[in-house]
Amino acid sequence: MRLLLVEDDVMVASGIKLGLTDAGYAVDWVGSGERAEEVLRSESFDAAIVDIGLPKMDGLELTRLLRREGHTLPVLVLTARDALHDRVQGLDMGADDYMIKPFELPELLARLRALLRRSQAATTAVLSFGPLELDTANRRACIRNGTEAHAPGLPIELGPREWTVLEYLLINAPKPASKDKLLQALTGWDREITPNAVEVYISRLRGKLEPHGVALRSIRGFGYRLELQGRA
Repeated sequence: MRLLLVEDDVMVASGIKLGLTDAGYAVDWVGSGERAEEVLRSESFDAAIVDIGLPKMDGLELTRLLRREGHTLPVLVLTARDALHDRVQGLDMGADDYMIKPFELPELLARLRALLRRSQAATTAVLSFGPLELDTANRRACIRNGTEAHAPGLPIELGPREWTVLEYLLINAPKPASKDKLLQALTGWDREITPNAVEVYISRLRGKLEPHGVALRSIRGFGYRLELQGRA
């Protein structure tokens, strides 16, 4: 998942970005509303975290502008203002959620997961496809035996980028995910990888999933799709 962080305080931004990156997100950071508006016109993100107290164009004005221009990505607003009026104003201008500084990283991560689930019409933190289950809250992947609903399942060990690719494929399933979108989910501006890297992670995932009946089909000229072996 690729996030845009809009925060003018360098120390705060560095701390948030580090926590989000450690949690497996690709994070790009800008320090102003004007720069955020420019970036969002040319690049795609899965969600934005926006501080209200930005110089010139503040976070509320940025959010209002994004909604007016038709952007539907989830927006989580951060602020030191704790008055009810400020919270209501932020939500009315188009923010999807609101967090008051200071906050704890686990809560920020939980709220992000909830926003991303809502934007993808998912109702649970557990993504599944056939016998494959991905617990996004606890970052656990497993294969379940259909005859043992309450069994713990067979764990699947995934590297951070394997997890990112598989999560994106599961979110899109049964529709295919484009190679470009997978590449964007894997890296931000400060982490350049080649398009061939996606193929490397797909190959690794195939080795872990296909023995359990979950296939990754290549869609020529586009990307990849999860399928159950023996089914189209």
